Amino acid sequence: MSVVVAARRTWIGVTGRGHRRVDETTLAAAVLTAAARDAGLHAVDDVVLGNAAGHGGNVARRAALAAGLTAPGVTVDRQCASGLAAVAVGAALVDAGQAAAVLAGGVESGSRAPARARGVLAYDRASFAPPPWADPGLGVAADRLARDRGTSRARQHAWAVRSHERVRTAPAAGRFATETVAVGALDRDEHARRLDPPLLDRLPGAFVAGGSVTAASAAPVGDGAAAVAVVPDGVPGLRVRAVATCAADPSRPMLGPVAAVRAVCARAGVALDDVAAVELVEAFAVQALAVTDDLGAADDPRWNADGGTLGLGHPFGASGAVAVVRLFARLVTAGAPAGTLGLATAAAAGGLGVALLVEVVR
Repeated sequence: MSVVVAARRTWIGVTGRGHRRVDETTLAAAVLTAAARDAGLHAVDDVVLGNAAGHGGNVARRAALAAGLTAPGVTVDRQCASGLAAVAVGAALVDAGQAAAVLAGGVESGSRAPARARGVLAYDRASFAPPPWADPGLGVAADRLARDRGTSRARQHAWAVRSHERVRTAPAAGRFATETVAVGALDRDEHARRLDPPLLDRLPGAFVAGGSVTAASAAPVGDGAAAVAVVPDGVPGLRVRAVATCAADPSRPMLGPVAAVRAVCARAGVALDDVAAVELVEAFAVQALAVTDDLGAADDPRWNADGGTLGLGHPFGASGAVAVVRLFARLVTAGAPAGTLGLATAAAAGGLGVALLVEVVR
């Protein structure tokens, strides 16, 4: 088995704050350098990075070169689960004996995402499923999920308020200090704020006229990166116990984590109740509510204990890797005893769910 021995993320910026943000190569190079330094790695066999909406051109290789590494680099696209999938690929390389040290994670700079095309070829977003499959935009799919589940606007806003509040209070308690890397002027998580529920009730539907999903209950596009160092078993850190990637209905892309969490627990022979810390990429409040409801974990304090994507912001290709960094901080850095279990999970456009189960090793 492989072990995560170091984990770092950048602070997460909000896209479109009036100035151009740092490019993906620089963001990723910063966390690769920090993770390699923390792990004491003098050589890295490969770099695996998730990226969903960037410029292409193998950002993992560009970032490796920018970080002064001779590693080749490969870029993974599982949309919002890309960073988590990249960590899984890195662990698989180590488990298979193909690498002795891998840096894995994800990066996205929404502020610098390219225009997709011009003229008759212009499009707002990539296709996630071909005809005859339904291919809803994620905001529309979230609103539909809320309608189908009868999830009220008030309940969605309550989850968002909690996420923002937890993100706001965590730095004061020092809980982000060991995991974050400043890059230029990006030296704090920019999105979290004090939300006033009565004011939230006045927000219009963000994706559907009269809809219940609003700007407050949908995670904003973000700028950021995260990376972990993965090496063979036998050292302290987070042992990767199991990984599961599941395909779900493309018309209901929010629910992928439900099947993935059940599958990863089954593969590891554990129950969800045995897991001490869970990090869910909460792209929408209704998604987080539906997943936790279906898994019997509604209002469970183990989930996103320091807030999540709604409060931090959502750098698509990085958020899944941010979830692993958060587990490392919550479990390894915080001193959880050996054998403590953690779980990271994310949904992805096109109807995918990814889950990764880890165990503290001392």
